[in-house]
Amino acid sequence: MRTPWLFLTLAAVFFGAVGGAILAPQPAGAVSKEMIELQQQVGQLLQGQQDLRSAVDSNGATLRTLVQQSLDSLGRFSGEMGSLQKSVQEMQANSGSRIDTMAQQTQGLSDNLQDVQARVGKLSQQLTDVQNLLQTIDGKISGSAPSAAPLPTGGEPTGGNVAAPAGLSPISADTLYQNALRDYNTGKYDLARQEFSDYIKNFPSNDLASNAQFYLGEVAYAGGDFRGAIAAYDVVLMNYPNSFKLGASLLKKGLAELELGMKASGTRDLREVVRRFPNSDDAKRAQAKLRELGATPPTHPAPH
Repeated sequence: MRTPWLFLTLAAVFFGAVGGAILAPQPAGAVSKEMIELQQQVGQLLQGQQDLRSAVDSNGATLRTLVQQSLDSLGRFSGEMGSLQKSVQEMQANSGSRIDTMAQQTQGLSDNLQDVQARVGKLSQQLTDVQNLLQTIDGKISGSAPSAAPLPTGGEPTGGNVAAPAGLSPISADTLYQNALRDYNTGKYDLARQEFSDYIKNFPSNDLASNAQFYLGEVAYAGGDFRGAIAAYDVVLMNYPNSFKLGASLLKKGLAELELGMKASGTRDLREVVRRFPNSDDAKRAQAKLRELGATPPTHPAPH
């Protein structure tokens, strides 16, 4: 009986010692060390968070600075582009006015040259007429009888009348044309219109009749009557196939159509100028206008 009790007593002592060891509190030094390590880890986490926040704030400030600098640069670039665009527009406007002025002056010089050529041709014809007249007179004198022919009652010699030299009408035509051209160049458009109309009416077959018709279109164009200008240019194109003003008439017709908003027909006529009259001043002006419109000039000029 004593052995079981002894065994139970020893077992109770053993389990009590084990339970006490398990349930007994840890030493204060171990707890403090863990707390310190935990506090250090928390402090490191807080410091890392603070460092990360500082880095984010710094990067944000840098990014905002870069964005602001980009916006400032964009603003300056936009301003410079606006100034450049304005300068280009002013240059185009000035170039366009200078080109128009030069074109008008060139037209005046060309017309004066054509007028001189026409006068030389007429003087040459008059000289030929005078020479023929002198030859006729010499022939009549050489072949006439020694005795004078009897005079009729009216006192006029018998025989055919001698043709007179060319009259003064061509000179009057030249004077009228020069007056009309001078009035046009000095801005007297109403007077120039009347004079060019009189020229065409009185001298329709003259060499400069097509020029006069072209300038009727120019007078209308200068006055803003673009439809009237187109009608006048069409007369040159249809009635004067050998005119010096064919290229200029087709060019100004296209420009007048563009003024009226007729872009398709205006572009077509400008391309036709380049195609039919390559390397001419009219073709160069047409090409410049086509480039301004963003249109492509023809690549295959008309054969000559």
